[in-house]
Amino acid sequence: MNSLFIDTYRPIAILMIAAVGFAVTPLLLAWLWSKKFSPRKPGAVKNATYECGLESKGDAWVQFRSEYYIYAIVFLVFDVEAIFLLPFAVAFSSLTVGASLAMLVFLMLLVEGLIWAWQKGVLTWA
Repeated sequence: MNSLFIDTYRPIAILMIAAVGFAVTPLLLAWLWSKKFSPRKPGAVKNATYECGLESKGDAWVQFRSEYYIYAIVFLVFDVEAIFLLPFAVAFSSLTVGASLAMLVFLMLLVEGLIWAWQKGVLTWA
């Protein structure tokens, strides 16, 4: 029984070790490279934040409206749902009644979601 258990899970253990190795090896090599070749001269210029070659001015916190995120999420949802319409369009002439009804329900849900977003004012960019 024990031999069967070991034979069954040996490939999984080997793949698990390989996966961890693939993840850890680049990190270990980068760490060794930085220890060997990176200059060790800390100073004000080296430790300064570098961004586009310009010194930062003011506070880094910028107030950002959450409506932009909602607008982007709605775009992604409708974009992915529009991709789901492609198989129906390709096989439109050979669809059964059930598939046509499923497509109709899907389109109705898509339009309902669009109307909901429009009524909530999600689609207004202001």
